[in-house]
Amino acid sequence: MVGGSDAMIQNWSEMKAHALGLGLPKVEEATSWGNEVLKAHGKMWVWWSPYMEAALFKCDKEEREILRQADPETFPFHKHYESHNLILVAAGRIDPGWATARLISTWREMAPKRFLKEWDAAQGQ
Repeated sequence: MVGGSDAMIQNWSEMKAHALGLGLPKVEEATSWGNEVLKAHGKMWVWWSPYMEAALFKCDKEEREILRQADPETFPFHKHYESHNLILVAAGRIDPGWATARLISTWREMAPKRFLKEWDAAQGQ
């Protein structure tokens, strides 16, 4: 992900619009610890860090370390999130295609199995 492109997501307003624009069911706007978040299936899905200009996505620690080593400007570090399965993606460096793939895979992982089976059947999958 190379920064500086107008196509990159720049802020929470754009990130939220992008995520909601996917049209996935069981996604809702909420507040957590006084900050706006999006939840999927009742669980935190994507939000903006109150500590730095970056979006937070679910990510296991092993993948997070690989991404941070490959591109530390795009995937910055903040000590607050070190023990969590989350990754920061810097404002202005959030590729919409990457974000879409990450959001959909996370949404699917968070979905109850029965719901996902019914959803996939309704979508012809």
